[in-house]
Amino acid sequence: MTIRVRMNQVAVLRAMAKRNMSQNMLAIRAGLSSGYISQIMCGTRTPSPAVRQKLQDVLQPLTFDDIFIIEEDGNGSQNK
Repeated sequence: MTIRVRMNQVAVLRAMAKRNMSQNMLAIRAGLSSGYISQIMCGTRTPSPAVRQKLQDVLQPLTFDDIFIIEEDGNGSQNK
């Protein structure tokens, strides 16, 4: 089984709108490139734990569960 963490784009866009924050401003405040933020936002890249923490710091008081979605692939057996 593979676990993938992706950004909850709708929640992040709402948070950015409430803060009058552009995607470029989010990137600057998180210390990341705007291109990398764009890739995370559209789902072509998955953020590392360090990047996830940077984004959480910028988007406070949002939590991990607000900003990110955890996905599991269907391969392998699952324990219930």
